[in-house]
Amino acid sequence: MKKILVPTDFSEQAENALKVAANLARRFNGEIYLLHMLELPLQMVNPVGSNRSSDLPEALFFMKLAKKRFTEILSQPYLKGLKVHETVEFHQAFEGIIETSREHGCDFIVMGSQGASGFKEMFIGSNTEKVVRTSDIPVLVIKKDPGELKIKNFIFATNLDNHNKKTLKKVIAFAQLMEAKLHLVYINTANEFITSKETDEYLEKFLEGSDFDNYEFHVYNDDSVEQGIMNFANKMNADLIGIATHGRKGLSHFFNGSISEDLVNHSKIPVITFRLQKPENKKVFP
Repeated sequence: MKKILVPTDFSEQAENALKVAANLARRFNGEIYLLHMLELPLQMVNPVGSNRSSDLPEALFFMKLAKKRFTEILSQPYLKGLKVHETVEFHQAFEGIIETSREHGCDFIVMGSQGASGFKEMFIGSNTEKVVRTSDIPVLVIKKDPGELKIKNFIFATNLDNHNKKTLKKVIAFAQLMEAKLHLVYINTANEFITSKETDEYLEKFLEGSDFDNYEFHVYNDDSVEQGIMNFANKMNADLIGIATHGRKGLSHFFNGSISEDLVNHSKIPVITFRLQKPENKKVFP
């Protein structure tokens, strides 16, 4: 967690994310890359074209406005003493976020989200959802100001697939870094029900080779995986929910949906996502 990317639109949710990132950067001696995306019409940033001269003043106005807001944010007490890189990019937001994270070698993204529902969620979605779906590095999504984000109980929903051990290692490393107790949970639904004997066998194989004992394993029954995760997290008074994501795109994403994105939209508890190393055909949550 040495290079933390924080996209901002200067909203309250974005500032909540920045406060969390500042806390993490201070705790782990990291630095912050604060990114603002200017989604201007193409002719404003295109070096050629008949409209360039007339559009330039408007583009400069937005740049100056972003600079002013950066100055205001950087003067906040919670950023004092931290190394913060301010960046303005002309790009579609979620694509620019992914490119910037790779360009600067960031190892963590913290984003704010207001959530969405109904037609907005289905047809428009949010940049946070898209980043969660496509990012190769962990994405921490913050809805409200959690203060210092002290994580005592970390819930991670798992399908116990033995092929996902690389992701489990990242989850365990994060739990150890945050000094949190890890609660691995398998959500049992009517459509994909497995017995206690089967979960015990899967768990033994899943944890084989993992030198980690600060965890508990749970099986929770519910109508759906998403609802089960949120209900279990509330029952355990969780500070953070974790889940893996496949990075589905296009029609595959539309028809299959994504539990990780649903959680980002609907959970009031902070959510962190970890990218699976490769897609699996077995019962996988996201």
